[in-house]
Amino acid sequence: MSAATTPAPCSPEDVRRVACIGAGVIGGGWVAHFLARGYDVTAWDPAPDAEDKLRRLVAAAWPALEQIGLADGASQDRLTVTATLAEAVADAQFIQESAPEKLELKRSLLAELDAAAPAGVVIASSTSGYPMTDMQTEAADPARLVVGHPFNPPYLIPLVEVVGGERTDAAAVEWSARFYDVAGKSVITMDRELPGFIANRLQEALWREALHMVANGEASVEDIDASITEGPGLRWAFMGPCLTFALAGGEGGMAHMLDHFGPSLKSPWTRLEAPELDRTLRDAMVDGCEEAAKGRDYAQLVAERDQGVIDVLRATGRLGGAR
Repeated sequence: MSAATTPAPCSPEDVRRVACIGAGVIGGGWVAHFLARGYDVTAWDPAPDAEDKLRRLVAAAWPALEQIGLADGASQDRLTVTATLAEAVADAQFIQESAPEKLELKRSLLAELDAAAPAGVVIASSTSGYPMTDMQTEAADPARLVVGHPFNPPYLIPLVEVVGGERTDAAAVEWSARFYDVAGKSVITMDRELPGFIANRLQEALWREALHMVANGEASVEDIDASITEGPGLRWAFMGPCLTFALAGGEGGMAHMLDHFGPSLKSPWTRLEAPELDRTLRDAMVDGCEEAAKGRDYAQLVAERDQGVIDVLRATGRLGGAR
């Protein structure tokens, strides 16, 4: 990362206005989160029906956010949707970009944001896989560009992974990590860039193995999902795989677990090469998910998911308080 350049115009604790660029599922989720935390939010998206969709998304998320607990002054009325990108960022003290995952689009959009935003304001990208080094190539001031990778829905899932690129100022990474913390997120500040970051790489390994099992007729979609929700997923909600495995070693901990179970790493328990996503596998996944839904539509499934996350967070004592 580069040496320090222009300092941020305010501290993370003093931010009052956030700009969200891109108002789809992820960008809209960020809007809902920031509004619930008591910020003024300006948003921009080039789609002609973006404002209507965004306000519906925020309204749908609000009951869940009320259960979590709104910050003082939090209101959907503090959202302003602007006609141009420049208007959205004109007075912003932090900018969250959530455009589609297309590298050339990310590059040009981040450069445009850099040109329009006030000097020193940190600009974070919600990219789910691109390294910032690859995205900051066209920006005049790449030092203030960082990755702030959320998880869907951003208004409920606490985790955000923060990392800079080769030309990012280390102070911008530190500032953005502190801002996300103040804004109620659970932050992992990565030491170095890694394609897909941390959680997505772990998710992808599990996903690829699931696809292999469906493709080979070894397990149904419903069986695979139940194997997680009724098994290790219950532990992973509050203790990750490493500590979970350490407990498998008893009082000897991870050392005993590795000494005892280490040879099983040579067993053919996983296939990390991605299978061919042909029509047969695609249809099997689609049909399996429809069967697993048991007639519930998208809105019902989203509501169940949101309530489930709230219940898990509450049960494990991880519901954050208002800012």
